[in-house]
Amino acid sequence: MEPEAHFPPREGSPVRADSPLPTVLVLDADPPPRLGSLIGRAQVVRTDGDSLAALLPSADVLLVWDHTSDAVRRAWPGTGPRPRWVHAASAGVDHVLGPELVASGTVVTNARGVFEGPVAEYVAALVLAMAKDLPRTLDLQRHGEWRHRDTLRVAGSRAVVVGSGPIGKAVARTLKALGVRTAVVGRVSGPGVHGPDELDRMLARADWIVCAAPLTAQTRGMFGSRRFGMMQPSARFVNVGRGALVVTDELVDALSRRWIAGAALDVFEVEPVGERSPLWGVPGLIVSPHMSGDVLGWRDALGAQFVEQFGRWVRGEVLRNVVDKPRGYVPGP
Repeated sequence: MEPEAHFPPREGSPVRADSPLPTVLVLDADPPPRLGSLIGRAQVVRTDGDSLAALLPSADVLLVWDHTSDAVRRAWPGTGPRPRWVHAASAGVDHVLGPELVASGTVVTNARGVFEGPVAEYVAALVLAMAKDLPRTLDLQRHGEWRHRDTLRVAGSRAVVVGSGPIGKAVARTLKALGVRTAVVGRVSGPGVHGPDELDRMLARADWIVCAAPLTAQTRGMFGSRRFGMMQPSARFVNVGRGALVVTDELVDALSRRWIAGAALDVFEVEPVGERSPLWGVPGLIVSPHMSGDVLGWRDALGAQFVEQFGRWVRGEVLRNVVDKPRGYVPGP
């Protein structure tokens, strides 16, 4: 059953007594969400991070459209009323969940359901690209150099997917379709999911390690020198979760020492990666600009998801994708 919750109304209604319409505050980004269907149903107010704190007390709902901003964490501790519902237009919510918001009665929802398939396709593309040495082929082509090489079979190889949420499970299904023997590791063991106590043992046998876990106090920095040292020299590592799951300097060191054969990062602790960053020149590392889930139409899908959720909220129905705030993610069934 999909995680959901009844929205706790303010003063018995989601509509403020001093306004005929609920106020939806949007922490904006460019391009902004298309919310034209809310005309006549809500007062939409757009803001940037600098003005957010001043506007929070007047908002019934906060839409965090800018998934790169930590403005909510900074603005929430202020005085005055706070929105009773915060929707993050992203899978991760660590940029939203400060201690005060976690302790409050405000419901937080996320964009679960939008990114799973695209991210899984992207991971499959990275696995195939590394197995077939495509980055080197393209580099040789640019230099007009003909150099034959043998490449790897993907079918029959082993993968460990760390993260048992919808994205991790979608990655596992897609890799299995390629013939990869795939195991999923989650916070707790269950049907088809291994517990965290099994992770180290499984890393030592994996050809592919895919990190798709949420960022929590328990997962921060979970991939560093110790775990890279457990992996096979032929292993490749992929991170499509959150940047802070990986100790980046220690991954660079592992690649430089050839502890592992390669890696691909789509998320980073600091984004964007600067043009002078040493990451661009690390041998065996593929760097992509946080785009694994972004396919044509993804912003429209996020906007439509919020509008559907808003309709449920106004009608007093349960909200989908409710985040367990202390845990920092939407729990499974």
